[in-house]
Amino acid sequence: MKTKNPRRDFLKLSLATTAGLAATTIPDSFGSSLKRTSYELDYSTMPSNPTSSIRFSVIGLNHGHIYSQVSAIIRGGGKLVAFYAKEQDLANAFAKQYPDAKIAKGEKEILEDDSIQLIVSASIPDERAPLGIQAMKHGKDFMVDKPGITTLEQLAEVRKVQKETRRIYSIMYSERLENKATIKAGELVKAGAIGNVIQTIGLGPHRMNIKSRPGWFFDKSKFGGILCDIASHQFDQFLFFTGSTQAEVVVSQVGNVHYPQYPKFEDFGDATVRGNGGTGYLRVDWFTPDGLNTWGDGRLTILGTEGFIEIRKNVDLGGREGGSHLFLVDHKETRYIDCSNELLPYGEQLVNDIVNRTDTAMRQDHCFLATELALNAQKQAQKLNFNK
Repeated sequence: MKTKNPRRDFLKLSLATTAGLAATTIPDSFGSSLKRTSYELDYSTMPSNPTSSIRFSVIGLNHGHIYSQVSAIIRGGGKLVAFYAKEQDLANAFAKQYPDAKIAKGEKEILEDDSIQLIVSASIPDERAPLGIQAMKHGKDFMVDKPGITTLEQLAEVRKVQKETRRIYSIMYSERLENKATIKAGELVKAGAIGNVIQTIGLGPHRMNIKSRPGWFFDKSKFGGILCDIASHQFDQFLFFTGSTQAEVVVSQVGNVHYPQYPKFEDFGDATVRGNGGTGYLRVDWFTPDGLNTWGDGRLTILGTEGFIEIRKNVDLGGREGGSHLFLVDHKETRYIDCSNELLPYGEQLVNDIVNRTDTAMRQDHCFLATELALNAQKQAQKLNFNK
């Protein structure tokens, strides 16, 4: 279904939006029984308010995720007015991408600019929470790359300041918020396509690319550990798809099983978690082989009482091009759903939340609980020590 302005119409889309189904059979490498299904959103439930706009700035460019973070806010109605980074090479590269943004002389210049409503950051992970605290104390909202917080002590202070200031502290869990198939899965689950969700299984493999990694990447005190860092995506998805508002880590383990030259690094971790809405298992690692044409074969399986959904986030080993592949199996059939034309609402929802002081892009308690689970899993993890 098309609208005159689909981006604007998507402004306040909640995942409770009802989906309609229109299936057509097409040839597929899995056989003639597999159907490709197009799910059209019911735009009649969406508000027609104009897109909001904000002024935002960036502090900290230490991870490449900053570019997708900035793009999300610009898509959502934000205007990038200034940025600052201590590292000249990172600043130069960013300035080439965003030549109209002012290069600030320091963090203070941005923090004390009352016209700026949001600060976006992908600084070194252990520096993110202190920056977010300063942003909130200066009356600004904060959107940060994962991991947004690296210790339980930081989490306690962030929660305290957020409660006092009522500012937004949003962590961009991009494996859900910036993946079109995962957005579609949220709509399908809310529409009841697989019944009640019982469990999620999230796999987050990554490629090392040792030569391109900065020194802090190999220091656990800087990035918080593998479960704190990349597994934060999987904890976020577990909470979201099971609808859990309370959860605990059942068991977790981490290890550095292949890179002894980096003793402060972790290359493997997994965990089992239990919530008041379902259970979850997750595994993350740094073992994507060079033969794969992307940085990692990220997957998510959502098990429901009436079916299941599997998402291949970045690649389909079956041969389809691109990413954001979704497979849905129910009591009637198996379908492949092309999600390439889905809209990504997070940036626009966050801009709207900043203007209207609402809580639609990501509930604050959800954001903090996903981080708390990651930190607890990291803290209590048993250490792997293979004798090979």
